[in-house]
Amino acid sequence: MENILEVNDLHVSFDTFSGEVKAVRGVNLELRRGETLAIVGESGSGKSVTTKALMGLIPQPPGRIKQGEILLEGRDLTKLSEKELGKIRGRDMSMIFQDPMTSLNPTMKVGNQIMEGLIKHQKMARSEAKKRAIELLDMVGIPKPTERVDQYPHQFSGGMRQRVVIAIALACNPKLLIADEPTTALDVTIQAQILELMKDIQKRTETSIIFITHDLGVVANVADRVAVMYAGKIVEVGTVDDIFYNPKHPYTWGLLGSMPTLDNAEEELFAIPGSPPDLLNPPKGDAFAARNEYAMKIDEEQEPPMFKVSDTHYAATWLLHEHAPKIEPPEAVKKRMAGFAEASANGGGQR
Repeated sequence: MENILEVNDLHVSFDTFSGEVKAVRGVNLELRRGETLAIVGESGSGKSVTTKALMGLIPQPPGRIKQGEILLEGRDLTKLSEKELGKIRGRDMSMIFQDPMTSLNPTMKVGNQIMEGLIKHQKMARSEAKKRAIELLDMVGIPKPTERVDQYPHQFSGGMRQRVVIAIALACNPKLLIADEPTTALDVTIQAQILELMKDIQKRTETSIIFITHDLGVVANVADRVAVMYAGKIVEVGTVDDIFYNPKHPYTWGLLGSMPTLDNAEEELFAIPGSPPDLLNPPKGDAFAARNEYAMKIDEEQEPPMFKVSDTHYAATWLLHEHAPKIEPPEAVKKRMAGFAEASANGGGQR
């Protein structure tokens, strides 16, 4: 299948009073047409910085793309001016941000906010743009769209506001949609509705989606492939089944083991010890070594390459070297993996 997006050796830094923060350190990823790629990791792992770099939204200064390529349908976005990027944003790629409260202009009717992109990028007349805005509100599940198109954001609930944000992002039929933790500010019930909405819209529009989240439960339900980020790097990438049934990186084990389950309230959660490294001075070897109980001497001296597990699955850990000791995931992680497999076999929503 054809790639719509390719990111090659992306480095993003921020210049601060304390020095250079290397927030993204050599990210490589690809996205196929109609595919959903989830990027997961702790806060500060570089997920949002990576996607803002894709959109050309890194504030300069203090931020800068030091090196790398961002190829959208073969066109390198890092070489474009702000004016050229402005023509692409909204038309070819759009972004859904975390908080619908701050994503919408409180002084503008929601219909006008949807119409802006249609008028700018598709040169629609206002009457035609308003008709399309009503269609979009209906598509994202807003009741009585002909009435609500003339209402203001404060007249909508949090879940409805996020639906409006999605309508704005989809207005010009973008080829790439980036969703940066779009359900974080919503309660669990509304969260599920928004995720179902995004899956349904993707089926209808064949939009490619990058979904940023720290919640692996969300990933299991929406993604085709998963990239696990740590300290500004992708440390494991594979299909959802690869990551949930056969994880290889100790950091991925930690993320899976720390997921709560509903079937055993007394079960103790697995916790990753320590904290992420200071990216003002990234460690010499494997950035996860200090928190990794299975770390070897080489982890402190040399950064691991991406080892191939299968045609779809790669992980950057020295544990995959042919001479490394054979280490099994912790019991807490094995239980999660068994739970995913059982839920999947029973036709459950979560793997």
